[in-house]
Amino acid sequence: MSEWNSSGDWNGPTQRRAGSEPAPQAPEAGSGAVDSRVLEKLVGALTAEQRRSRRWGIFFKLLTFAYLIALLFLFRAPLTGGIDSGKASAHTAVVEVTGAIASDTHASADNLVGALRRAFEAENSRAVVLRINSPGGSPVQAGYVYDEIVRLRDAYPDKKVYAVISDIGASGAYYIAAAADEIYANRASLVGSIGVVSGGFGFTGLMDKAGVERRLYTAGENKAFLDPFSPEQPQEVAFWESVLENTHDQFIEYVRKGRGDRLADDERLFSGLVWTGEQAVGLGLVDGLGSTSWVARELVGAEEIVDYTPQPSPFRQFTDALGVSIVSALRTEMVGSRYDLR
Repeated sequence: MSEWNSSGDWNGPTQRRAGSEPAPQAPEAGSGAVDSRVLEKLVGALTAEQRRSRRWGIFFKLLTFAYLIALLFLFRAPLTGGIDSGKASAHTAVVEVTGAIASDTHASADNLVGALRRAFEAENSRAVVLRINSPGGSPVQAGYVYDEIVRLRDAYPDKKVYAVISDIGASGAYYIAAAADEIYANRASLVGSIGVVSGGFGFTGLMDKAGVERRLYTAGENKAFLDPFSPEQPQEVAFWESVLENTHDQFIEYVRKGRGDRLADDERLFSGLVWTGEQAVGLGLVDGLGSTSWVARELVGAEEIVDYTPQPSPFRQFTDALGVSIVSALRTEMVGSRYDLR
């Protein structure tokens, strides 16, 4: 090792003292390029992280703003949607029967009965159309709606009720349609299925194979009626079939009341079969082929159609749309710039 003396003269090579720091070594060839690439990657990673943080910051700011707007809707908009029928001129009132008929669905008796009452009570409604697209459902819910239609027809004798079946009007949906003055369908609509069905599964064989033992304790000899984890009992099956037969008889009775002598004398009508709209005309299940707009224009004489079906409130519509937007934004953020093959 070499040193300079205090006067600045070169003293030549000297021995390094033990414990002193070694002199820095000259970098190996090419190490500068490696350091440059490492630094470039580090800077790139930091930049990407900053961009990601900014995007999340913007996203949550927008989310906060959206919730503030939603709260404003909550305090300013009603919780249930509807129409202002008082502003409508002479029109045909429409009530949608869509999807399964059950107490917890859009086509529940509560929703349909409320809509029907508003449609009949509207001063400028000239007639009411039940626009049906449903495979059926609960006979109890369908029965409630049927009875209310009959009551409203008596209360408003000047307003006729038409049922128009689009894709399907079967089982409980046809039960409701039978209460109308007239029924119309498309030639390819599915109509009928006047019957009652109940089904389940039996797991006794599977339990035997798995070595599972059923332990069931009851008070009342029929409390375990039709238990799927116990062997089927003939007397229970016979009793349940009698219940289904009784429900089927009620269904037939109400269809006969609604359709009267328009029904063909065909034993298959109440067998649970379905027919096309074109076939249903010949069987007396429907009165003709036509759409909702055709009924409004040609039969009612009021071409304007006003939908009385309950609609979600603006707040509910907004929050539903907001939920979809949030999920979409999260998905985009997590996926990033990767290709999404479908």
